[in-house]
Amino acid sequence: MNEVALPLEQLQAASGGPLYVKLKNMIEQAMKDGRLKHGDALPAERDIADAAAISRVTVRKAIDDLVDQGLLVRRRGSGTFVSKPVPRMQQSLTRLTSFSEDMRRRGMTAGSRWLDRGLFHPTPEETMTLGLSGNARVARLVRLRTANDMPIALERTSLPDDILPDPDAVENSLYQALSGRRIQPVRANQRISAVLLKEEETELLGVPTGSAALSVQRIAYLDSGRVMEVSTALYRSDAYDLVAELTIGA
Repeated sequence: MNEVALPLEQLQAASGGPLYVKLKNMIEQAMKDGRLKHGDALPAERDIADAAAISRVTVRKAIDDLVDQGLLVRRRGSGTFVSKPVPRMQQSLTRLTSFSEDMRRRGMTAGSRWLDRGLFHPTPEETMTLGLSGNARVARLVRLRTANDMPIALERTSLPDDILPDPDAVENSLYQALSGRRIQPVRANQRISAVLLKEEETELLGVPTGSAALSVQRIAYLDSGRVMEVSTALYRSDAYDLVAELTIGA
């Protein structure tokens, strides 16, 4: 880290309130000016404290605030780095769409990193929710969903094996693969809740340890009324807003 990026020796004389706020503003300004770019590492907290003649508690407070804002990310054993800016996206709750369709409407490229997929013996919950018979298997898809190569969501989907007999046939869009078999959902129930991500989930999504996510649980139905899909998606709360339009009844 060169002195041009963070002129820490000037911090004491800078205006802007308490010392931790001055340091926070200095780091943010360096990002805006391009002196600190995505992926750049900050000096160690001890080095920042020594160069600016402030306490490590003050440094930690400034960095904590920037981590909470998603501007910095801590990586265990590596240090603190400048995060890639995350565009916020709004998802309407009034339309039944796929992730791929959502991204396409935004002019973004949807992608997937497969974590697991195949045909398995169903769990008791899958058997009950999907209405499976005793010898049926379940198609499971577990993947990290990306938009323009940025991790956005962790998605876990289960379907009856007669609806999706070959999970490997799904390339990117599940609904597109099903449309080739003339299968598509006509309605769905969704339940949304806030959850804390597990450590392995934060690593996959590229967010700080202890981050929250929006959990969207979906049960989708065919026009016959049969359940065709049950899924749970964990969306980055720093990137996604779920929006519903409400009207007043007569």
